Amino acid sequence: MTRTMDPVRAHARAKSISPAQRLHAAFAAVRISFAWLGVRKTLTPAQNAQAADTFGAEGQYLSAAKKLMDTQHPAFRAVTAVRNRIVALWRGASLPYPEPGIRLIRQDAIENFDEHMIRMRVELAGAVLELDRQYDELRSAASGRLGELYNPADYPPSLSGLFSVEWDFPSVEPPDYLLQLNPALYEQERQRIAGRFEQAVEMAERAFTEEFAKLVGHVTERLSGVGEDGRPKTFRNSSVDNLREFFERFRALNVHSSKELDDMVDTAQGALGHTGPQRLREDGDLRQRIAAQLSAVGSSLESMMVDRPRRRVLRPNQAPHKAERQE
Repeated sequence: MTRTMDPVRAHARAKSISPAQRLHAAFAAVRISFAWLGVRKTLTPAQNAQAADTFGAEGQYLSAAKKLMDTQHPAFRAVTAVRNRIVALWRGASLPYPEPGIRLIRQDAIENFDEHMIRMRVELAGAVLELDRQYDELRSAASGRLGELYNPADYPPSLSGLFSVEWDFPSVEPPDYLLQLNPALYEQERQRIAGRFEQAVEMAERAFTEEFAKLVGHVTERLSGVGEDGRPKTFRNSSVDNLREFFERFRALNVHSSKELDDMVDTAQGALGHTGPQRLREDGDLRQRIAAQLSAVGSSLESMMVDRPRRRVLRPNQAPHKAERQE
């Protein structure tokens, strides 16, 4: 049976190809955007002046706003929670890219990502429907809390269609027609985009290193630390689970830009092995041995972050978004 090598590893075999070229060849741009009802509204000039008088201030030096709905209401929090999960899905499946609102996803992961996003959009619609059912209650509560600041005109008749998510896969390549119209300009654009992918590699490597160092530091502190009572600190399953999730995501998205980082991930993964949280709680010797190995990895990561100066990533000026759309 013939096994198909994944795109990143296939390109990694070509020694002459840089990490940025591997990233460019195996990944695609992905973008998500939300339509989201704003829940704060600036006071009118008259209301702002009245608020300023309360503090003996001049109106032009005070800016005040009112909160239209209770965002801590369970129905509203449910809608926000779906949004947070969508953003986490997007970020977890992709690498940073030096243009606002765009990240890079493996081409062979696009179909799976799209399927997950479709399910999340349905989940969001269900949460918004439930919020809409309780909308009258929220408006009534707002009327009581805002007093004279309450204005029915601030509230749309329904919340249907006011919370939504969209996603697409924009091209980050120079347009083909430019090659025919102006080859020199096309080459200029090609080089600019190549530079973007160089920056993306730097951003991804830095993000992985910082996240890895934080996770290793937390697990090491939990494994080797002692509480005020002299007993080992509480060790939760999530400490190990989060580190293992990092290993999995690193393997899936890594473009092998740093052998040093690759080796440290291998070392940490080898130290942890298949050891479960319960065994770590029960076996003190094993716990201390793994803690010592992870501590050494953590020290190496700290040195790596100190010795490797951050390179400034140039970003284009971000155009302002419309009030109802956020990224």
